[in-house]
Amino acid sequence: MPRLEEYRALVGADTLEELYLLARPLRGRSVLHVNSTAVGGGVAEILSRMVPLLHELEIPTRWEVVKGGEDFYAVTKKFHNALHGDAQEVSPRDYQVYEDTLDQNLAQMDLGSDIVFIHDPQPAALVKKRQALKNRWLWRCHIDLSRPSPSVWEFLKPYVEQYDACAVSAPSFAQKLAIPQIMIPPSIDPLSDKNRELEPEQIAAILDRLHIPADKPLVTQVSRFDRLKDPLGVIAAFQKARAHVDARLLLVGGTADDDPEGAQVLQEVRQQAAGDPDILVLCLPPTSHLEINAIQRASAVIMQKSLREGFGLTVTEALWKGKPVIAGAAGGIPLQITHKFSGVLVHSVDGAAYWLKQLLSEPDFARRLGENGREHVRQNFLLTRHLRDALMLFHFAQDPSREMVRLG
Repeated sequence: MPRLEEYRALVGADTLEELYLLARPLRGRSVLHVNSTAVGGGVAEILSRMVPLLHELEIPTRWEVVKGGEDFYAVTKKFHNALHGDAQEVSPRDYQVYEDTLDQNLAQMDLGSDIVFIHDPQPAALVKKRQALKNRWLWRCHIDLSRPSPSVWEFLKPYVEQYDACAVSAPSFAQKLAIPQIMIPPSIDPLSDKNRELEPEQIAAILDRLHIPADKPLVTQVSRFDRLKDPLGVIAAFQKARAHVDARLLLVGGTADDDPEGAQVLQEVRQQAAGDPDILVLCLPPTSHLEINAIQRASAVIMQKSLREGFGLTVTEALWKGKPVIAGAAGGIPLQITHKFSGVLVHSVDGAAYWLKQLLSEPDFARRLGENGREHVRQNFLLTRHLRDALMLFHFAQDPSREMVRLG
């Protein structure tokens, strides 16, 4: 794993000095992160990179994953979709499965750290233990809460309001709560296998191993196979644009332990793409970071046509690689893309098709978008900024009444 000093060339000395200053008063304070999966998805990726850096800053940090069966993950997938605004049939039994599963976790999990940092709805009810433990609890919601299903949100809200504070990825995700809310966008690690620089020979070798032809411009969407990522809409947009430009579409995704719908969506995508030699569907293991890196770097255009989105780290990854991105104007994506300056925002299949044709036809314009996008990510969405925000949140959790953090 990279050490903090290895980021100096990318983010500057001042950024690192600020991290050391913020961490000094927190030395020895223990932190526990809890989420729903150890691999697959942006939360697991962020924690896998942030936890070692917190240790380096002498803040003892653990990472636990809630345990549940198929019924539990089917329920929490309903919660996920409902909180994004999709209509879901959530029964009284579903709520009972959720609470029973987390009660079982409470009986087994050590939650005695000074700060307990819970990620997303799946483990939210663990906060039942807060009063008994008398420690500090933070809830981090990585999904778009701007239009939640009222019934599911009203079920979760009493749990959320037992926390000391709530962190969200964008201002529009904030809800009316009796606790403080803090905006903390997620981040990418520029030194990880998914984002570090690769030699052209490495890229070519990986594409060859994955049987991805390089004879046409490559248009790629990298996402879980999830209906909210609209892979079928991506196929439709590509087929419309292909009347004007010659290209190949690559849909790359995988599965995660907490997403039981993934296999069904993958089957639907394969059926839609069947018989079209210019559409490739690739299902990769969640640890295929180097492969994703090479695929994104080899692509002419990256798409992320999300209908709902928490933040969209695949957009961040593509922008960091200097790629022009066409993305749905959903969730946290507009925080990353200024339309026609650092990427393109779309609202429909027709809009995605139009801009795909434009970017493939105007490579100089596409290049400028990519350059602007990379600089925006460098300034705002790298892991060091995220680590700074987390340290500030830990200071706040220790004493919410303080209006100033004194580092001297």
